[in-house]
Amino acid sequence: MSLTLAQADPDVAAALDHETLRQHEGLEMIASENFVSEAVLEAAGSIFTNKYAEGYPGRRYYGGCEFSDVVENLARDRAKQLFGAEHANVQPHSGSQANASAYAAVIQPGDTILGLDLSHGGHLTHGHKLSFSGKLYRPTFYTVRRDTELIDYDQMEEIAERERPKVIIGGGSAYPRLWDFARMRAIADKVGATYVFDMAHIAGLVAGGVHPSPIPHAHITTTTTHKTLRGPRAGLILCGKDYSVGPKPEQTIGKEIDRSVFPGQQGGPLMHIVAAKAVALGEALRPEFKTYAAQIVANAKVLAAELKEAGFRIVSGGTDNHLMLVDVFEKGILGSEAELALGKAGITVNKNTIPYDVNPPMKASGIRIGTPAMTTRGMKEPEMVVIGAWIAKALDRRNDDAALEQIRKEVAELANRFPLYAWRRAQ
Repeated sequence: MSLTLAQADPDVAAALDHETLRQHEGLEMIASENFVSEAVLEAAGSIFTNKYAEGYPGRRYYGGCEFSDVVENLARDRAKQLFGAEHANVQPHSGSQANASAYAAVIQPGDTILGLDLSHGGHLTHGHKLSFSGKLYRPTFYTVRRDTELIDYDQMEEIAERERPKVIIGGGSAYPRLWDFARMRAIADKVGATYVFDMAHIAGLVAGGVHPSPIPHAHITTTTTHKTLRGPRAGLILCGKDYSVGPKPEQTIGKEIDRSVFPGQQGGPLMHIVAAKAVALGEALRPEFKTYAAQIVANAKVLAAELKEAGFRIVSGGTDNHLMLVDVFEKGILGSEAELALGKAGITVNKNTIPYDVNPPMKASGIRIGTPAMTTRGMKEPEMVVIGAWIAKALDRRNDDAALEQIRKEVAELANRFPLYAWRRAQ
């Protein structure tokens, strides 16, 4: 007997219903989140969830993989076309596993790595002591300048010359400015390091042509497939034309990466997610994706300017991409307090450390705000002005539940003018 989810597990069904309502009636401003298309949702929830497909197309360890090969080849080919890459591995389950595989392909446990400090906008997998990257390798870090809050490339070069890292990592989870890819590659070449760039946050902007690409410069580029790329939550590894390693021509980083992903880091790929990646990458190849990417950046600039006009300090003075860091502690507000107040107002953000933060990470001095999800819903500059005013008001009235509830009602009215999915509109 076939049961619906509500019949088979009413508790999970209720949680799904509540999450659907939360996403529809609120403003998702977390920089790492987005909304996939209904086609991506369909692929992610497809019958491919039943299929094991260890190995790679044409070289599987299981039978019955002929259609798994089709979708994985589609995903690989589309990724290479979209980003101008020579090699793509679409199997990593996450950005973290993509990074783990990238490192393991070129270095050994105990080797030195150099990444951006987490409290300055980096990521856990770039060497933090609680991550595999900080436990398995010897981590060293570069930072942003105290005066400009921009990456200090002179410091990076000095540390690289002193510590001689085997891998130099670019990218981060909370850095709002452009990166100097060529300078980083020059530093890596100077010390004989492999240059890995983690473009998880900006991949959709790169795909949309509104942000420079690291792929011509980095030996290895890793990314998630969600965030600005607007696909399922998963990982991807890319290599450009300059990706040879070792004395033999066939010893390419691409081959080492494939071995590092499987069997090195994981077993069978999640074929339903690989199928969803193929769909999302196909969507990103369409002309309208460029319009969407440009609007993300335009929205971020307007929102940052609105918050600055309201008296909030924007870390580094602004943004070049999809996110901004707002120093709320300058107004005596902890990031954790700001996150809670905005949540009550129907605006979802996350507390975030700012460079040279005086507060611990779980309280933090800042909040991170992004525009990808609201751009996907069709919101543009006029809506960013309104949202900026709501954020400022909610933080000013953070201890006034009645005021926050009123903002929440106004937020829901706006959100319902930009509905997410047709099946939700029909309800």
